[in-house]
Amino acid sequence: MSKHLSRLVFSLSQRQEDCINLSKEQQHYLKRVLRLGEGDRFMAMDGQGKSWLAQITAEKAQLLELIDLKTELSVNIILITALPKGNGYEQIIRCGTELGVNCFIPVLSDRTILKPSKNKVERWRKIVTEAAEQSERQIVPQIIAPVTFNDAIINLIPANSDRYICVARGITVPLITCLQNLTQQTIVIATGTEGGWTEEEITKALSHNFQPVSLGKRILRAITAPLTALSLVTAILEK
Repeated sequence: MSKHLSRLVFSLSQRQEDCINLSKEQQHYLKRVLRLGEGDRFMAMDGQGKSWLAQITAEKAQLLELIDLKTELSVNIILITALPKGNGYEQIIRCGTELGVNCFIPVLSDRTILKPSKNKVERWRKIVTEAAEQSERQIVPQIIAPVTFNDAIINLIPANSDRYICVARGITVPLITCLQNLTQQTIVIATGTEGGWTEEEITKALSHNFQPVSLGKRILRAITAPLTALSLVTAILEK
């Protein structure tokens, strides 16, 4: 049943007992874009792990029954990404949501050029919501407002986590090898921007228990690297 239903994420503030107060944008999406009408059903998701079979009733939706889905990975993934140029981060978060990321942390590294506005962050959050709906996620990933790399590794990741920083050159262990021996329920992966991490940033990461890892023998673009790392994680966890 759940595979054939359109999906819509709602916020907890919209719920009143067994009803959802649909926003104007949500009403437009359901009725104009999806062509659903009074009495039609869809899947309503709270973005925090719960989904319901829902039915449209005027400007609201009635929650009919809880649906048990099993689409999340067995571990939490935190992706730290030094912001690339242009709109590259939008591709990273869209595909990263499909690949199972739980939390995105965009960072301003020593080589970061982009300085995103608050409006840009709100756009990112809309993108991950849409990507979560499309990819049948149970959870809408969190996006932290951009911070410095130091702030991210010192203050924003849990103490109990397997931590990896992807580097392009030097003698390092392949990430796929490290993923065979995970010890924690949270994986933290850090990938750099154009030009990679500076030596100072790598040294800082190592002092906070990050393992330097390789994604292969070739030099990957700032957009390709995080998606390659995430593909390796999902391949190992879902084999």
